[in-house]
Amino acid sequence: QVQLVESGGGLGQAGGSLRLSCSASRTIFSINAMGWYRQAPGKQRELVAQITLGGSTIHADSVKGRFTISRDVAKNTVYLQMNSLKPEDTAVYYCNAIYLAQDYWGQGTQVTVSS
Repeated sequence: QVQLVESGGGLGQAGGSLRLSCSASRTIFSINAMGWYRQAPGKQRELVAQITLGGSTIHADSVKGRFTISRDVAKNTVYLQMNSLKPEDTAVYYCNAIYLAQDYWGQGTQVTVSS
C-alpha cells in the first residue's frame, strides 16, 4: 500500500503562484507513476499532471506552460508548481499514485484562486 500526504494548498491570487507537495510512504522508485488530479465543484476529477517511474511527464493542455510536476526522490515527494494562476484553477487537488496496478489517493487539498 501507499499513503500519500498532500500539503501546500490555500488561497492564491490570479497571476500568482502556489506549490503543492505530496509525500509518499514508500520510495517513489517502487511506484509506477505519481500525479496530480483536480476536481472543481460540479465537475469530474481530471488529470493535471503526471510523472512516471522513468521521469517522463505529461501535463494537461489547460495547465501547460503554467504548471510543472517534479519530484525529489530522496524525499519521496512529488511537487506541483503552479504559476500564472487563474480563477478556473480553483479546485480540490488530489495526489495519485499507481502502485502494483492500483490507484492510491491523498486526502485532497483545496486551492482557491481569487480574481
